[in-house]
Amino acid sequence: MRLSTVILPIHRWSEGQQIWQRAEELGFHAAYTYDHLTWRSFQNDPWFGAVPTLTAAACATELLRLGTLVTSVKPRSPITA
Repeated sequence: MRLSTVILPIHRWSEGQQIWQRAEELGFHAAYTYDHLTWRSFQNDPWFGAVPTLTAAACATELLRLGTLVTSVKPRSPITA
């Protein structure tokens, strides 16, 4: 049986890296995150982009498959104002 997990993109990478690595250590086959602008319950907290989060997770893990549960089609600016 292959198990997967969801890791919300709410953690700064100093903490997030450990969470993604722990998912791999626990033997999860895959880990996913969401590509939303935010969730209501996290509207006043950090919410990081899915693609940069998954890129960092790919650099920090070896076997864990990565992906998004939802990928939103929305205009994005690579420059933060």
